Amino acid sequence: MKLTHRTFFSLLIAAGLILAFSARASAQGMKIGFVRDDVIKQNYKAWQRAQEEWETEQKAWEDEAAAKQQELQDMMSEYDKQKLILSEDKRREREATIRTKQESLDAYTRQIYGPNGTAERTQQTLIVPLLERVTKAIELVAIEGNYDVVFTMQSGLGYIKETYDLTDQVLERLDTLDE
Repeated sequence: MKLTHRTFFSLLIAAGLILAFSARASAQGMKIGFVRDDVIKQNYKAWQRAQEEWETEQKAWEDEAAAKQQELQDMMSEYDKQKLILSEDKRREREATIRTKQESLDAYTRQIYGPNGTAERTQQTLIVPLLERVTKAIELVAIEGNYDVVFTMQSGLGYIKETYDLTDQVLERLDTLDE
């Protein structure tokens, strides 16, 4: 069985959690579970629909970019064929048109694939609600099954019983350290 870095890291975290809670676990009998993200993605119909929608959107963007690229290539090819017979003014005009077309293609690429671009926003719109639903389902299963810890194999989603939250104690300790 081949372990990915992410799977290995998840297993390492799980082992750490088990060790961290071992004292409490021996006293109470800790109940731990895990969720396989890949199986959720393969079998959760809403996830499959979102993936199909994503792929459709991505194909449309790629097709439009390819059409723009082809148009630019055609312009450049035509210019290369004619540049020797064009006047200086016509050459500059065509070169400016080619630069404008290249800048337009670059702008389109940034608009779609750049930081906070259309692709990123679309993916967020499609995936974030599903991740929230999966997290809620994990939490409900954990509470109904009286699990103390539920971790996932890849995504980092999961559930830990609130009684194990040490955040307030750490903050209090930080206050005493800062004095």
